[in-house]
Amino acid sequence: MALRFSALRPVTLGAAATALIAVGSFGAGATRNRGGVLRSLGLDFFSYGHGAGIANTLLWLGIILLVSAWVLAGRAVLSRRPDSADSLRLIRRCLVAWIAPLVLAAPILSRDVYSYLMQGAMLRDGFDPYTQGAAINPGPMLLEVSHDWRNTTTPYGPLHLWIGEGITRIMGDNITAGLLLYKVLSILGFAAMAWSIPLLARSLGASPALALWIGAANPVMLLHLVGGMHNESMMVGLVGVGLVCATHHRYGAAIFFIAVAVSLKATAAFTLPFVVWMALRRHTTAATSLPRRVGAFLTIAALGAALTVAVVAAITWASRSSWGWLAEISGNSKVINPLALPSLLAGVVTDFLLLFDGSLTFNVPLGFLRSASMLCMALGLVAAWWLFRSSAAQAMRGIAVAYCVAFLFNSVTLPWYYASLLSILAVAPIPRWALGWATGLSIVVTLAFTGSGNHQLYNPAWMLCSALAAWALTSWLMCPLDRETREESAAEATAPSPAPAA
Repeated sequence: MALRFSALRPVTLGAAATALIAVGSFGAGATRNRGGVLRSLGLDFFSYGHGAGIANTLLWLGIILLVSAWVLAGRAVLSRRPDSADSLRLIRRCLVAWIAPLVLAAPILSRDVYSYLMQGAMLRDGFDPYTQGAAINPGPMLLEVSHDWRNTTTPYGPLHLWIGEGITRIMGDNITAGLLLYKVLSILGFAAMAWSIPLLARSLGASPALALWIGAANPVMLLHLVGGMHNESMMVGLVGVGLVCATHHRYGAAIFFIAVAVSLKATAAFTLPFVVWMALRRHTTAATSLPRRVGAFLTIAALGAALTVAVVAAITWASRSSWGWLAEISGNSKVINPLALPSLLAGVVTDFLLLFDGSLTFNVPLGFLRSASMLCMALGLVAAWWLFRSSAAQAMRGIAVAYCVAFLFNSVTLPWYYASLLSILAVAPIPRWALGWATGLSIVVTLAFTGSGNHQLYNPAWMLCSALAAWALTSWLMCPLDRETREESAAEATAPSPAPAA
């Protein structure tokens, strides 16, 4: 009963928070450059001057309240029984209540969804987004694409372009209608992810409620996947469904769903080698001879690779796209932020190097560090794959480690990339310190990005305040049970046992 009563606070507080975010998004989010809802309603003043100030206040108040509601929900789960049905129901109610106000919100924290529409329109109009930038196809959608990306090709797979083409064929150049369809798809992907996380956690002996709390109710996930409508939502949802199939020993179905996710974004491929380990463990035992185990491994790996290529090839053919995305996988080097280790280290060493040679500007160490990081990433991925092979739970931890290695050493890293890591982090039991670090860093990343998509990562005062807030909230979350709970536990421990039956 106590849990149900305390659930009222995070559910209602989070719903109020996302309602504020939704209202503020129309003036402080990734707002339209031309037209849009505000223009049609005659409320343009909300996007500039004092109106924009009000909108930013509402959005930031909503973000702060959402973080608070998330921590309250986590505290409610951790202070009772994380594996109880009540705890899982609490997090599910939170998700429904928190997502509902975001359904009609404008894009926040990124303008990428406008690029998605533009790339779909390019394929529709006969252009190749893998070799041509958005500027090749002038029109109303181009006006909404960030200036940084108007002459940039896309690294996303053929399914991404096929979805965009389908939306723009249905809605034409109506940007508002296109955004609504992308919002529906992002919520469907998020729903698949939220469905898969508790099932994975339950099958691997972890807490479904805790896994759902850190992996779906997390503000990073809600704001960037639902609010920002990034295609990670669909990709992570498909990978989650595939991993559920793998834990139920349906490896062909698992590889199929993950291969579909790969055709959306190549990041999903990091999970495939670990599915091979899971299948190998199912079809061999410790008593199996080494030659037979090697033969089984090669057979499973070859069949998995063949199925993956077949699925991606079929989607490429059906979408009338090309394989040009393989050359673009490395992403665009324009993005510079300290979430990527090469950029962080380059920023640290540049001033020191300039003391000795004025030609060693930021791009010089950055180029070297990005090359070195690619090597470190490759070695780290192989090490993670080899070390986490002993069981299904270990394979799941290996996937989390592989994602962590990839995003740490990648040349370009953005906050929504971590959706892949967060969704898988707690489905296998993890130590309490790992949960604490994941919580604290999630709060820091949530507070580091503004509604328009700009970040404060190079603002020392802002980041210091964010880190202190994250430390305080995480410390409160992870501290021992409250006095009432401890007293109840002590009372139960000292209560006399009933007399044994005669």
